[in-house]
Amino acid sequence: MAQQPLKGIRVLAVEQFGAGPYGSMYLADLGAQVIKLENRAHGGDPARQTGSHLLADDDSAYFQAFNLNKDSVTLNLKSADGQQLLHQLVGTADVVWNNLRGNQPARLGLDHAHLGKIKPDIICTHISAYGRDNDRADWPGYDYLMQAECGFLELTGEPESPPARFGLSMIDFMTGVVAGMGTLAALIGRPHEGGCDVDVSLFDVALHQLSYPGTWYMNHGLKTERLPRSAHPSNVPVQLYKTSDGWIFIMCMTQKFWELLLESAQRTELAEDPRFKTMQDRHHNRDLLTGVLDDMFSMATTDEWIARLRTRVPVAPVYDLPAALDNPFVRAIDMIQDMPHRSAGTLRALRNPIKLAGHRMPGRPGHGLGADNASIYGDELGLGDRLSSLEDEDVI
Repeated sequence: MAQQPLKGIRVLAVEQFGAGPYGSMYLADLGAQVIKLENRAHGGDPARQTGSHLLADDDSAYFQAFNLNKDSVTLNLKSADGQQLLHQLVGTADVVWNNLRGNQPARLGLDHAHLGKIKPDIICTHISAYGRDNDRADWPGYDYLMQAECGFLELTGEPESPPARFGLSMIDFMTGVVAGMGTLAALIGRPHEGGCDVDVSLFDVALHQLSYPGTWYMNHGLKTERLPRSAHPSNVPVQLYKTSDGWIFIMCMTQKFWELLLESAQRTELAEDPRFKTMQDRHHNRDLLTGVLDDMFSMATTDEWIARLRTRVPVAPVYDLPAALDNPFVRAIDMIQDMPHRSAGTLRALRNPIKLAGHRMPGRPGHGLGADNASIYGDELGLGDRLSSLEDEDVI
C-alpha cells in the first residue's frame, strides 16, 4: 500500500470549479481528510452539474476530475447557526481552504483574523483571482483572464494567428498546487510559527510563470515573440516537423542531440554545413533548416521516426486527446484507475502523478453532496438529533 504522509490532517474546503479543488485533491491524495463545505441551496460546488454527461443528480465526471478522495458536508456559511457549526468544525481541523473572490473570506469569517480566535494554530489558505490586499480584491477572475493579461495568449499560437490560450486551464492547476505547497510549508512551520493565512492568487502565479522570458525582458529589454511550429525562442531544432503521416516534436536542446539526430537519420553531412553547424548558426537559419528537416522527416512515418530516435534524441509524437489517453504507455505505468461509483458503476480517472515508496496513491470517487453530514455532524459533533431541523432551517 502507498504511504499517506498527510493522514491525520483535516482540511475544511470552501471551493468550487478548478484551482481550489485541484490543489486540495493533492492533499486528499496524500492522505489528508478533505471535507468540502457546500451550500445545499446552491447545489454545492457548481462542478457537480458541469458537463453534458452527469454521473448522478449531484455528480459529474468534471467534478470527479478535481475531487477524488474528498468528503462532503452541507453548510450555509451566511447563517448565524452555520457560522457556529463552522467554528465547531474548525476546532477539529488543521486547515481551512478556500478559492473565493478576494474580498469574501473576511466577510464569511474564513481568515485567520476570525478563525484564529477559535483555534490559534489554524492555517487559512486563500486562493483568489488577484489577492486579498489590493484594489482588485473584489474582482471576479478565471484562468483564461490571467492568460490574457499576463501575456500567455500573445506567446501562444502561430505568429500570424490571433492570440490563443492554452488548451487546458494550466494557471488554475498551477495555482492549486502552489497553494498546496504553501499550505504544507505553513503546517511544517506551525509548531514554531503558529497559525497564519496563506495567500496565493491566479494572477501572481501566472506572472511568475513568465520565468525566463520575463527575466529576459526585465534585464535586457528582450521581447519574446511567437514562432512558427511552437518553436523554442533560441534553441534549434526544437519544434514541430512534418512526417509522412502526421507530426513529430523534436527537442535538440544541446549540440550533442543535434549530432545524434543527424547520425540516426543518416544525414551527417548537415553537421558540417556552415549554416547549421552551431546552435547560433541554426538559430539564424531556422526557417531554412525547417524546410530541410521537413523533407527529411517526411520520408518516414511518425512511428518509424519514434522507433529510430526514442533512446537517442528527445522526441514525441503529436497525439489528440483520445490517442494520448489510449497510449499503451499510460496503462503500463498505471496512470489510469478504475473505481466503483455509487451510481455510474465504474469511474475511470487519472491517478495522482506522485509516487511514494514506489507506489501510486489509492483513489476513490468524491462523495455526494452532504454524504458525510451524519458521520461528521451527527457522530463527531453529537448533533444527530438536530440534523433534520438544521436541514429544514437551511443551516445544512
